[in-house]
Amino acid sequence: MADSPPFDHQALLELARTRMPFGKYAGRRLIDLPEPYVVWFARQGFPEGKLGRMLQTVYEIKVNGLEFLFDPLR
Repeated sequence: MADSPPFDHQALLELARTRMPFGKYAGRRLIDLPEPYVVWFARQGFPEGKLGRMLQTVYEIKVNGLEFLFDPLR
């Protein structure tokens, strides 16, 4: 897999620490948001900026069955 982008461990750690700043799940870590909520964002459109990119990453991890990546971070 020489064409794969390098894995950014720091980005994953930051993702694990970041909390949802607004809405129904305000204060909950992004990695602990329910999948249906993240899927809803995917349908409605992710927020602009860094939060949106982080939510999109959480979405990709959850819908592809890779949530085990979060286990050591909890």
